Amino acid sequence: MGKFLNHLHHPSVAIVILNWNGKSFLQQFLPSVIASSYTNKRIIVADNASTDDSVRFLQEMFPGVELLTHHHNLGYAGGYNFFLRQIEADYYVLLNSDVEVTERWIEPIIELMEANRQIAACQPKLLNWNRKEEFEYAGASGGWLDALGYPFSRGRLFDTCETDKGQYNDTVPVFWASGAALFIKADCFHEMNGFDEFFFAHMEEIDLCWRLQRNGYLIYVCPQSEVYHVGGGTLPKGSEQKVYLNFRNNLIMISKNLPLREWIWKLPVRILLDAISAWKELLLGYPYYFKGVLRAHVSFAGWLFSRKKSRKVLNPVLRGWYNGSIIWKYFVQNITKFSEIVNTK
Repeated sequence: MGKFLNHLHHPSVAIVILNWNGKSFLQQFLPSVIASSYTNKRIIVADNASTDDSVRFLQEMFPGVELLTHHHNLGYAGGYNFFLRQIEADYYVLLNSDVEVTERWIEPIIELMEANRQIAACQPKLLNWNRKEEFEYAGASGGWLDALGYPFSRGRLFDTCETDKGQYNDTVPVFWASGAALFIKADCFHEMNGFDEFFFAHMEEIDLCWRLQRNGYLIYVCPQSEVYHVGGGTLPKGSEQKVYLNFRNNLIMISKNLPLREWIWKLPVRILLDAISAWKELLLGYPYYFKGVLRAHVSFAGWLFSRKKSRKVLNPVLRGWYNGSIIWKYFVQNITKFSEIVNTK
């Protein structure tokens, strides 16, 4: 490893941590980022109007880390779009504040992306910080998408995360790369006009990766790079807002990116499945979930009727696309491992 980078200049890498009230995570994990062995890097904390004295803490404790601020919380999508317009680099690394990195987590990915100009984005292997032998929910070892637009990962189906036994250590194309630790070529990010800011947070990285693939780029996972993610660091898992954003943004994403001939029948199926899920959770005693899905559908309807009607969907071969239903596999057939659904060998 490293033979490619030894013979060429080290491309400039800007590690950008979007922070919103993440002082405790910065205190815990920023030292691991600073200790990264890659030399040509900048570490930038972009603060999204925190109210927990993150800014003062950074200025006092980490004066060598660059700090950018904004007076409003623009969300994940809007925040990164705003701050990345101000940052020049060959590569951006969009890193969550609740991620602990390993010393040589940057080199393998930059080497891979430099060797193949078609690769626009890439992620490391994401492991669970609390149970380090287990894959982490937000991307595991690379993201896939099923035919109805449900995301899953190599190592994670719905709430079931597999133990990492090296079974997904191959460096391969995937559908999407996790926004918890997203490497992306700066030119590609700006060519796509960044994230869709309407998303605010959740699913925006999948939408971006889908658009990149539609424009002929590749998305990869590089498991030779490992990081540890706490997960759920900003919004609690049982949050109505999290349910709302996930369901709404998923419907928007498939409406933007699916060819019309597929969208016209897949959308009603998705609405029905969402409704079944919402009623099930309500009957189990989780009214917040039902309210989140209901709000998502109302907001999606508003988006659908107000959006521009042009549908220029390029339809190349999509990597990391499963032409079946993981709902059926997981909930009906009780299959909980990626390798039992997708045979990539």
